[in-house]
Amino acid sequence: MWLPLLSIVIGLILLAWSADRFIDGAAATAFHLGMPPLLVGLLIIGFGTSAPEMVVSALAAIQGSPGLALGNAYGSNVANIGLILGVVALLSPLAVHGQLLRLELPVLGAVTLLSGALLLDGTISRIDSALLLFLLAAVVVLSILRARRRARKQPVDLDESRTAGQGMSLRQGMIWTGFGLVVLVASSRLLVWGAVSVAEAMGVSDLIIGLTVVAIGTSLPELASSISAVRKREHDMVLGNVVGSNLYNTLGVVGLAGVIAPIHTASEALYRDWPVMAALTLVMALFCLGRGGPGRILRWQAALLLMAYLGYNAYLIGSALTV
Repeated sequence: MWLPLLSIVIGLILLAWSADRFIDGAAATAFHLGMPPLLVGLLIIGFGTSAPEMVVSALAAIQGSPGLALGNAYGSNVANIGLILGVVALLSPLAVHGQLLRLELPVLGAVTLLSGALLLDGTISRIDSALLLFLLAAVVVLSILRARRRARKQPVDLDESRTAGQGMSLRQGMIWTGFGLVVLVASSRLLVWGAVSVAEAMGVSDLIIGLTVVAIGTSLPELASSISAVRKREHDMVLGNVVGSNLYNTLGVVGLAGVIAPIHTASEALYRDWPVMAALTLVMALFCLGRGGPGRILRWQAALLLMAYLGYNAYLIGSALTV
C-alpha cells in the first residue's frame, strides 16, 4: 500500500511543478511566435493536457474495452467544466474573450450535439470515428489559419505579451513546453496508477474507479495548468484550455478509440452522461455570454458549476453502490 500512496504524493508534486513550467514555456513560445494566448490554450495546452485521456482510451480500445474511452472522454469533459472551471473561477473570476464566443464555443456546442447524435444507434463505428478525427483536424487547421490572419491585421501587443515571455528565449520556451508536457503527462499517469491501486486495495469496484478516479485523474493536467495560468492572469489561456480540451476529448479521444475498435455504447451514456455534459456546456456558454456580450465567470457561477459536478459524481457513486 505504501508504494501507491507514495506515487500519489510524488505525482501531485510533479504535476504542480510541471504545469508551472509548461505554462511558462507556452507563454514564452507564444510571445516569440506572435501567437495570442487564447490560441496557445486552445491548441498547445488543449492537446497536450488531453494526452492522458488519449493514452488511456487507446490502451482501452487495444485491450478490447473501447467503451471505457467514451466514459473517460465524457467524464473528463464534465470535470473540465464543473471541477476545473468551477475551482479556478472560485479562486479568481474569469474574463471572457470575445473570440471565444464567436468561434470556439459555438464549435464546441455543435460538436457536443454531433456526439449525442452518434450515440442514438448505440454504436460509434469506425466511420463515425473517422468523421470525428477529420473534424478535429479541420478545427485545428482553421484555428491556425484564423490566428495567422488576425496576427497580420492586428499585431500582438508586445507590452502585454512581454511579461509572459520575459527572461526566456524561444529555444528555452520550446524546451520547457516540451519537457513540462512530458512530465505533466507522466505525473498524471503516476497519480492515476496510485489512486487506482489504493482504491482496489480498499475493495472499491472497477466501475467506481472508472467513473471517478480515471476521469478526474486524467483531467488533473488541465486543473494544474489552469490554476497556474490564472495565477499569471492568463484568463484567455484558462478558458481556451477548457474549451480546447473538451474539443480534443469529444473529437480526438473518442475518435481515436473508435477507429481502433467500434464503441458499443450503453443506454446510460445517451440518457444520463451525455445530457449532463451537454447541459454543463450550455451553462458555461450562457455564463460566458453575460448580458449580451463577453462577460465574466463569477464566483457564484463557479460555485454552481462545482456543485453540479459534485452532485453528478455523488449520483454516479450512489448508483454504482446500489447495483
